[in-house]
Amino acid sequence: MKTIQMTIDESLLEEVDQVTQDLKTTRSAFIRSALRLALRRQAISKLERQHAEGYVKHPVTPGEFDAWEAEQTWGEL
Repeated sequence: MKTIQMTIDESLLEEVDQVTQDLKTTRSAFIRSALRLALRRQAISKLERQHAEGYVKHPVTPGEFDAWEAEQTWGEL
């Protein structure tokens, strides 16, 4: 691991300190977890944008998914 220095608003730091106390963890562990979550969300957003761009470049054609219609039947509940 590498030690870094960062600047953070006092009010945000107070919130972090409260949460870390409630979770019985450290600032560093909490911030690492928050950064991992933010990176995962960013990766998902990127994939969603790519997916949407793919459909713009190659829109669904009429009848393209007709073969799957029967698979969508859930039957009686």
